[in-house]
Amino acid sequence: MWCVFLNLKYNKMEIVSLSTGILVGVVVALVICAILYKVRLSSRTSSILNDARAEAETIKRDKMLEVKEKFISMKADLEKQLAVRSSKVQSAEAKVRQREMQLNQQQQELQRKKSETEAVRANLDTQVDVVEKKKQELERLHKAEIEKLEHISGLSAEEAKDRLVESLKEEAKTQAASYINDIMDEARMTANKEAKSIVVKTIQRVATETAIENSVTVFHIDSDEIKGRIIGREGRNIRALEAATGIEIIVDDTPEAIVLSGFDPVRREIARLALHQLVTDGRIHPARIEEVVAKVRKQVEDEIIETGKRTTIDLGIHGLHPELIRLVGKMKYRSSYGQNLLQHSRETANLCAIMASELGLNPKKAKRAGLLHDIGKVPDDEPELPHALLGMKLAEKYKEKPEICNAIGAHHDETEMSSLIAPIVQVCDAISGARPGARREIVEAYIKRLNDLEQLALSYPGVLKTYAIQAGRELRVIVGADKIDDSEIEALSAEIAKRIQDEMTYPGQVKITVIRETRAVSFAK
Repeated sequence: MWCVFLNLKYNKMEIVSLSTGILVGVVVALVICAILYKVRLSSRTSSILNDARAEAETIKRDKMLEVKEKFISMKADLEKQLAVRSSKVQSAEAKVRQREMQLNQQQQELQRKKSETEAVRANLDTQVDVVEKKKQELERLHKAEIEKLEHISGLSAEEAKDRLVESLKEEAKTQAASYINDIMDEARMTANKEAKSIVVKTIQRVATETAIENSVTVFHIDSDEIKGRIIGREGRNIRALEAATGIEIIVDDTPEAIVLSGFDPVRREIARLALHQLVTDGRIHPARIEEVVAKVRKQVEDEIIETGKRTTIDLGIHGLHPELIRLVGKMKYRSSYGQNLLQHSRETANLCAIMASELGLNPKKAKRAGLLHDIGKVPDDEPELPHALLGMKLAEKYKEKPEICNAIGAHHDETEMSSLIAPIVQVCDAISGARPGARREIVEAYIKRLNDLEQLALSYPGVLKTYAIQAGRELRVIVGADKIDDSEIEALSAEIAKRIQDEMTYPGQVKITVIRETRAVSFAK
């Protein structure tokens, strides 16, 4: 037992010692492994660090190269900009130097002109002094001559002038009385015949002219290409214009002209102005046409009111109703037998005032009645009434005085006259309409009369050129200075005037001006 026990005891000890040895060996092996791992890890870390250092060096070199290239590029750009700015500065400096030279030259030129001007001014002052002295000497001599003449005649200058004027007055009165008597005798003999002739000629002239001249307006254009734009695609533009204005627009083969036809002169004027604006602007289409026509219609209405106000102010007529003022302005666009209605009414008003003053009546009432006597010709609607009665009703409607209303209604004997102003208005209306030049001539007769005037004067020897101006009321005759002297031009003027008076028919009077001048022309080469 003891042996077994001892064997077992010694076996346990061996086992323990063996286990301990194994454990120690394991620990030693682990330590060795750890040491080996540490050594391996250290070598690996060193390798990684070396690789990182090498890569960092490579990146550093690349970045340095990139920075260097960028620096070189920026340096080149800056050098280019500096060169451009340097060239601009040099150009600006050159311009400044050139401008400075020009200013110096201008300053020198101004200085020279200033010195020349001062020299001329000094010369003029000297000449003015000389002229003033000569003028004083001339006045002294003139005064001495007058005194000498007064001493010789025994009369003062004023007395001699008064006697001469009185003698001329008496002579003129005698000649005028004789001339008036001759005219009256001749008028009594031929009045009936001449009156019938004038009436027939007036009817023949007015019968066609009024319908043509007063219902048509010719609109001139620069070229015939504009006609196509006015007509528009498939006629849309011209239809829109006719619908907006109420005027017939005739586009035919007449070169550079378009005819506006209509019996309402205000509508024709609106159409003419609208067409002018459209052609000037260049934009022609239906929407634009309606816009322009509406705008022009407003302008014409404003112009009518302004014309009425200006007319009443010019004539000194106050207190008219605004509607009557508008009707007066509307007369500007109406004509009667070729005579502008507003001008006719103004003329009648002035004649009425003068005649009323001569008769001792109220000139203001007469002038007022004369201005309003034809307002029945320009109503807004067209009632079936004579214009005199319609004008009287309009005046009554707008609170005019009874004698003025009666004068308006009776100026064509369509109602009984109840005041003295009525016959004055009737007479002055007839005077204004029948005076020479009041009624319009047709264009062909007008041009023929001007040509006849020029040809008549051109038929005289020594006449170089003739010009009929002022609508045939003045004839200027240019004669050669080497063919007619100064003493003959007065006789030539009187002879031409007498021949025109004997051979031609004309309104008013014709002034003949004969011009003779001498020119000396030389050339500096």
